[in-house]
Amino acid sequence: MKIAVTGAFSYSGKYIAKRLLEHGEQVITLTNHPKRPDPFDGKVKAFPLNFDNTDEIIQTLRGVDVLVNTYWVRFDKGSNTQPKAVENTKILVGAAVKAGVKRIVHISITNPSADSHLPYFWGKAANEKAVINSGMSYAILRPTVLFGKEDILINNIAWLLRNLPIFGLPGNGSYKLSPVCVDDLADLAVEAVYKKENYTWDAVGPDEFTFREIVELIGETIGKKRLLIPLPPRLALFAAQFMSIFLNDVMLTPEEVDGLMANLLISKEPPRSRCETSLRKWLKENQETVGRNYASELARHF
Repeated sequence: MKIAVTGAFSYSGKYIAKRLLEHGEQVITLTNHPKRPDPFDGKVKAFPLNFDNTDEIIQTLRGVDVLVNTYWVRFDKGSNTQPKAVENTKILVGAAVKAGVKRIVHISITNPSADSHLPYFWGKAANEKAVINSGMSYAILRPTVLFGKEDILINNIAWLLRNLPIFGLPGNGSYKLSPVCVDDLADLAVEAVYKKENYTWDAVGPDEFTFREIVELIGETIGKKRLLIPLPPRLALFAAQFMSIFLNDVMLTPEEVDGLMANLLISKEPPRSRCETSLRKWLKENQETVGRNYASELARHF
C-alpha cells in the first residue's frame, strides 16, 4: 500500500513510519519541517504540510490508501495555536476525502471532551469528530503520556532530578497517569492500518502511577533520589516557567497542570493488555541515558 504519515521525521510518526517500511509499504510524509534530518535515508519522500494550499495537500494524497495522522500542537505559539490546529486538521481530513484516501488512523489523547475548558482536550475531541464524520474508514488511538528514547516529559523529569537538589510537585502529586511506550503506540497504529472496522481505543501502558510515584521511580532508577516538595499548583507552574526562560523552552503549561490534576491521563476503559512495555522496566534499561540532556519542545518544533 501507499501510506502517508504526518510528521514522519518527528517523534511518534517516525516510529510508525519505520514499522510500515519494515512491512514493505510505500511511505510518504507530510511535514512542516522538510529540512529536518531524514532518519530514513530517502526512503520516505517528504511533502509540505501547507494548510494554506488545500489543493497541494489533495495532490500529495492522491493514490494514498491510508493516512496516519499525528499532527497537533502542544501549546500556542504565535499563530500556531490549538484552535488553529483544529481547523488545520479539518483541512487535512477534508483533503484526504477529496483525494480518495480509504482509511485514516488518527492519534488523539485520552479523555477528549467537547465540554472541556482545556483547549488541548476539547481540540482533540473536535478532531475526532472530524475524523468520524469524514466518511472514511477510521481508527482513533488515544495515548496518554508517551515515553521512549526521545520523549520530553519523562526525560525532563529525569534531567531535573539529575541537576537540582529538590523537586517541586504541583499539589501533592496524588493524581494519576499511565504512561505508554512510543513503540507500543506505533505497533497499535500499524495494526490499525491493516484493519477495516471503525474503532476508538485508549492506548495506555500496563502501569498506573501517581505523579509522585513516577518522580520517585525515576529518581531511584537513575540514582538521584531527591526531596519532593508539594507546592501550590500555580507556584509549581511559576517555577517551571521561570526555568523555561533560561532553557529557552516551554517546560510546562497551565493546561498541562490542570489536565494532570484532573486525572485525564489515565484510561477509563477496563484494563487491557494492548500496550505491554512497563515504564519501570524501560527506565531500568535506559537509566544511564535518560535525562542526560534536556529535551526542548521549542528546539524540536520551532
